[in-house]
Amino acid sequence: MRQKADWVRRKLLWLNQLAPETRVASSLSAVEIFTALYYGDVLCFDANNPLSDERDRCIISKGHGSICMYPILADLGFFAKEELTKICQEDSFLGGIPDPVIPGYETMNGSLGHGIGVACGMALALKKRGSHRSVFVVCGDGELHEGSNWEAIMFASHHELDNLNVIIDNNSICMLGYTDDVLSHDGFSERFRAFGWSVYGVNGHDVDQLATTLSRMKQSKGAKPKLLVADTVKGRGVSNLENQPLSHVFAADQNEVSELLGGWEDD
Repeated sequence: MRQKADWVRRKLLWLNQLAPETRVASSLSAVEIFTALYYGDVLCFDANNPLSDERDRCIISKGHGSICMYPILADLGFFAKEELTKICQEDSFLGGIPDPVIPGYETMNGSLGHGIGVACGMALALKKRGSHRSVFVVCGDGELHEGSNWEAIMFASHHELDNLNVIIDNNSICMLGYTDDVLSHDGFSERFRAFGWSVYGVNGHDVDQLATTLSRMKQSKGAKPKLLVADTVKGRGVSNLENQPLSHVFAADQNEVSELLGGWEDD
């Protein structure tokens, strides 16, 4: 999986060369999270039937930060790999912000702060049906500034949605700067526990630890929804983006991206 995560990161940088308008810093922090979900035997999915009733639901709330999902979905057969070369072109369904027209995406992902609420509805519906499938949500730490999330967090614990698993890409930077400078979470792990959630924490760039913890969360039952705090670095691997307070809106230095890719050829 480490090799696969490295491949995804290189492919993401390659895509950013084709479409520099993509929000690459937010995607670089989430590479290992999505790699663990899709290659780590965590999610149940069928690339040939993306809307199968027997799938786990993966809600990507930080849609702008999931461009690294494009090579993953193409690699797994959700759509043809040739589509990647058309990213952000008029005849492509792969935009700078993903849309559910892309096979493998469940929801609209432009407006932040809605993913957990949407996932609560899905998780409750699955429980009412007696389904054993799980719901995962990937969101950014900056999204937790949105009040709609906290309504959903209360809803999930009240309805004992133990099939709900939220992953926070905790890269500490939102659109306007360092997250805690804009509005401090002041230990949001404890806040989730106070709201009746089980809370886990990992190094968000350790793909094996991510996969192991996510699998354990999925298997854990007992009335509580579950949170994974994945500590990450925004802009991981690109020096002009790493931990820069405005990296959310900065473009990657394309000279550095070219140097990082070197003579790399997709295998």
